[in-house]
Amino acid sequence: MNYCSHCGKTLSQRIPEGDHLPRFICDHCDTVHYQNPNNVTGCLLEWQGKILLCRRAIEPRHGLWTLPAGFMENRETAAEGAAREAYEEAYAEAENLKLYTLFSLPHISQVYILFQGQLKNGEAKAGSESLEVKLFNEDEIPWDELAFPVISETLRLYFQDRKHGHFPTHSGHILRDEAQSLHIVHD
Repeated sequence: MNYCSHCGKTLSQRIPEGDHLPRFICDHCDTVHYQNPNNVTGCLLEWQGKILLCRRAIEPRHGLWTLPAGFMENRETAAEGAAREAYEEAYAEAENLKLYTLFSLPHISQVYILFQGQLKNGEAKAGSESLEVKLFNEDEIPWDELAFPVISETLRLYFQDRKHGHFPTHSGHILRDEAQSLHIVHD
């Protein structure tokens, strides 16, 4: 940030009184500009044992597969955002959504909130952010072409849980180390 959204003057980064983290603060009106993680919400939708995936038509990770997901909008719940994203990306109507995975990704300041549910009527088609959408059996999942580690981990957990017929909520975080390797830690 370079300029204050309240008065348009320049900002500097310093620790406000009573805080412990550096923040952008207006040099003129002293407004503190907080920057917080982005919430990403989405759906793992099933239809007759198959899982809906979307092939991305946008960056990042153009051309790779993912669950329908995206950034939450103001004034919507996480579940509403997940259902909206499923419709925007795949014209998919989500039913019976239940919180399934919650992963923090501090290295990119994101929190993923993914819901498990059913694809109403088994109908989906590519929206503007998808090149194509498809229902996959477990043995057809394009594991090497999945866009994001959090999606791979959510799918891995789902297929593991499906063997037992029990779908608990999973939480954890995905960390990037100094060598840029990712590590998944479950809470």
